[in-house]
Amino acid sequence: MTTHISTPTITYETAARAVACVMDAAAAAGVRAVATVVDPSIIIVALGKADGAPPHSLETSRRKAITAASTRKPSGAMVPALAVALEHGTGGLLSSIHGGFPIVFDGVLVGGLGVAGGTPPQDAEIALAALTALGADTEGFQA
Repeated sequence: MTTHISTPTITYETAARAVACVMDAAAAAGVRAVATVVDPSIIIVALGKADGAPPHSLETSRRKAITAASTRKPSGAMVPALAVALEHGTGGLLSSIHGGFPIVFDGVLVGGLGVAGGTPPQDAEIALAALTALGADTEGFQA
């Protein structure tokens, strides 16, 4: 009988770099963004909020990050027929809004990144730019 499992988890250093990459990409796009990084157990590891970012964007970025880490898929990839049911069924924990992506290195999930503050397409573009700058796997992801 196995008594435990090991789960790869993003380090604080990498999570903080991810937030910095988001802030750089968002500033270049003229977006006042919020970035949240969670580990695979959906606990916040790092968070950043640009001056003047919309107040609700903090919660939105958290939900996008949780969705990406939990489902191992971009938040915007949720099947439309399930989107409302999953959002309600999880008490609003999951989100179908674009801008959340799994953080994967060498095929290993280590967390989720959520970006909010711009339009959903802007958030997704900023998140993908940050993951690319971080050196994370992005194959198959679309903004």
